[in-house]
Amino acid sequence: MIETPVILTVPSRLAAAIHVTIPRNEIQAVMGPTLKEVMAVAQSQAGGPAGPWFTHHLQMDPQVFDFEVCVPVAATITGTGRVVCREFPALSAVRTTYQGPYEGLGSAWGEFGNWISTQGQVTAPDLYECYLVGPESGLDSSQWRTELTRPLVSQP
Repeated sequence: MIETPVILTVPSRLAAAIHVTIPRNEIQAVMGPTLKEVMAVAQSQAGGPAGPWFTHHLQMDPQVFDFEVCVPVAATITGTGRVVCREFPALSAVRTTYQGPYEGLGSAWGEFGNWISTQGQVTAPDLYECYLVGPESGLDSSQWRTELTRPLVSQP
């Protein structure tokens, strides 16, 4: 179940990021090591994250994840290995929060998509998941919180 979505302006932000394109079934094996790599650069160059980590999915494909693993930083970092500095521009978006285990994210996105459609909103092909509370906070996955964001396309 998701919270009532809101339409808002998301401010611009900087992030240390790694772009990954993988088959969907490899996500659990890839996510942890990739996040660790990005977090290490954010820690060494920026003194740590400037907020919760997030993923930026470039498009929705049922078979392939084409996305960036991102750690927000307060200042520009120097690219190191696979990690680059990404500036995300401000954008108009619709956002909700899902509470529960990661296995429920697919259903949450479906519920969110239905709400967006009923409101007559048009979204861009990309999306964001921001991991507000997760496994690092405790083993009770019913308490995990993930922010879901879809950029909006201006309507003529």
